[in-house]
Amino acid sequence: MPIPPRLGFLQAPIAPLVKPMFRTLAVAASGLSAQRVRMETVAGNIANAETTRTEDGTPYRRRVVTMAPRPMETVPYASRIAGVPPLVLPPGELPPFPPAPSFDIAGVTIPDQANGVTVTGVVEDMSEGPLVYEPGHPDADANGYVRYPNVRITDEMVDLMDSRRVFEANATVFQAAKAMLRRSLDI
Repeated sequence: MPIPPRLGFLQAPIAPLVKPMFRTLAVAASGLSAQRVRMETVAGNIANAETTRTEDGTPYRRRVVTMAPRPMETVPYASRIAGVPPLVLPPGELPPFPPAPSFDIAGVTIPDQANGVTVTGVVEDMSEGPLVYEPGHPDADANGYVRYPNVRITDEMVDLMDSRRVFEANATVFQAAKAMLRRSLDI
């Protein structure tokens, strides 16, 4: 019996749309972890805002956390149900199902395949810090100028507030998901 036209969307493979029960918790936990690294990095930047000489003899350089979305692994729906190990594909071969749709909200494309965030690294900001005339400073050059770190406390405080807000948002999502899972056990 053919599927009626109004239910045609059910003909598409649904495996990429099926999410594990604890996926929301994992996404929120990855955000919490990434923001914790970001807050620790900002704290280190603030602590070294006046460090004019590091081990290599140069002024401290501001550090910035880089993040990227963590891709969702592609596992066939039947394997999830039957407990069969995931299908391993040779390089260059297409996954068993087409990718899930992306949603475009106000010009920002959000793929449905994202599975949280991961910290890809902590990199140094290569911009130069300010030169300050301090002839009596031990790190002053021949002209009496000292190169200070490229850390601006106001920028670091803004980054700290931003990461704190994102951390709180992820904590709220985690608590809400945990409460929903707990309620589902009561049903």
